[in-house]
Amino acid sequence: MCSDYQGPRRLDDPTAMRAMAHPVRIRLLEQLTFRGPMTATQCAALVGESPSSCSFHLRTLAKYGFIEEAEGGTGRQRPWRVVQVGNTWPTGQDTPVAARTAGEALSAVLRERGRQLFEEYLARQDEFEPEWAEAAMRDDFGGWLTPDELTDIAEKIRDMWMPYIARLAAGDPPPPGTRLVYMSAQAFPRADNLDEPLGRDAEGDDQDAGDA
Repeated sequence: MCSDYQGPRRLDDPTAMRAMAHPVRIRLLEQLTFRGPMTATQCAALVGESPSSCSFHLRTLAKYGFIEEAEGGTGRQRPWRVVQVGNTWPTGQDTPVAARTAGEALSAVLRERGRQLFEEYLARQDEFEPEWAEAAMRDDFGGWLTPDELTDIAEKIRDMWMPYIARLAAGDPPPPGTRLVYMSAQAFPRADNLDEPLGRDAEGDDQDAGDA
């Protein structure tokens, strides 16, 4: 079921990233990813836009390779499907300026989308079954880590999600008892610690001060 998933699409074209960085297009990609091929009219009912607006945004997404026409269309009712489940893009210091700027803009749109989804959940959380309230995760963590340790945590989280993303990519129907789940994981060195010495250096400084 999951063996042929090749992972997310790697974006390096600033133009494609800017094209994706639109709230309506993000929601359209969500719906096509989670629900499978749909027409602009079907998408419109789910994202709160008119069919003509959805058609325009779908054509833009297709232009940059995010989606493509699916089979089964008649006349103007053309279904669309995602080309590849998931996208990733570089934002590191060695990323070319144009790509980094476009990637940061795309990331900002996705952060706002995540905030909206969380607020919608909070507003309606009492409507979910009790077991979903127990399963929902709202945790914050902090600790002293090395870059390798933080990388290891990130890789483990991605690995845990891969079977479920691959299930989407395979087009399998949602298993019984499932709901759409959103998870956002961010982990970064805290800026309020930036001017302090690294942990080992701090320990060394303390030792030197004691010996003096």
